[in-house]
Amino acid sequence: MAKARVKVPKTAKAGDVITIKTLIKHKMESGNRKDKKTGKKIPRHIIDKFTAKYNGEVFFSSDWEGGVSANPYCAFTCKVDKSGDFEFVWHDEKGEEYKATAKITVG
Repeated sequence: MAKARVKVPKTAKAGDVITIKTLIKHKMESGNRKDKKTGKKIPRHIIDKFTAKYNGEVFFSSDWEGGVSANPYCAFTCKVDKSGDFEFVWHDEKGEEYKATAKITVG
């Protein structure tokens, strides 16, 4: 089970560009490693898509490949104009979704 963490400023002024930091604890198994006991390949299991929304509108999205490290960290910016909600969603190849949310007050 993956665990997501996000860091979003609690407040900002209208028009500010804020930095958002995300981290998800996930092994990101590439499918290339072998189990030391059995010698069999460990099945691939990676997060392959990340999406960030601000007040329901996607403002950042990325597709990830097998070269992304375990526990991927991602930082990006967003220009805020009003108070609202952020939603962050990570999708993995097995159809699982991991979500995190944050609020910001813009004055």
